[in-house]
Amino acid sequence: MTDEEFLAALEDTSLPDSDFRHPDHLRAAYLYLRRDGFTQAVANMSAALRGFAASRGKAERYHETVTIAFLALINERLASSGDPGSFDAFIARHPEIAERDLLSRYYRPETLASENARRSFVLEPRA
Repeated sequence: MTDEEFLAALEDTSLPDSDFRHPDHLRAAYLYLRRDGFTQAVANMSAALRGFAASRGKAERYHETVTIAFLALINERLASSGDPGSFDAFIARHPEIAERDLLSRYYRPETLASENARRSFVLEPRA
């Protein structure tokens, strides 16, 4: 599936659940950032994820802080080292982005588990 087909299937919610695991979320974030820039990518990714989750009867699964934090981390890597031209090349250059527990470097588990973090973006205060 091409990048354009992938985003279209995500947005129209026809993407099979089996084709939308953690690495696929990252791919979508990377593609939105490349296409739209950070501000619009946040809006587009959020809308796509909300729509996809709602179409599965799981609207409560959308997590605002996780979504924006991963977009910010991917955006930072793109800005600092450039775009290698594909998602696979990006992950090869920045394998830490694919770590499922990456956000534990920036957030306490209880912060991410909070309803506030799920509903709106929160920053973790430094001790």
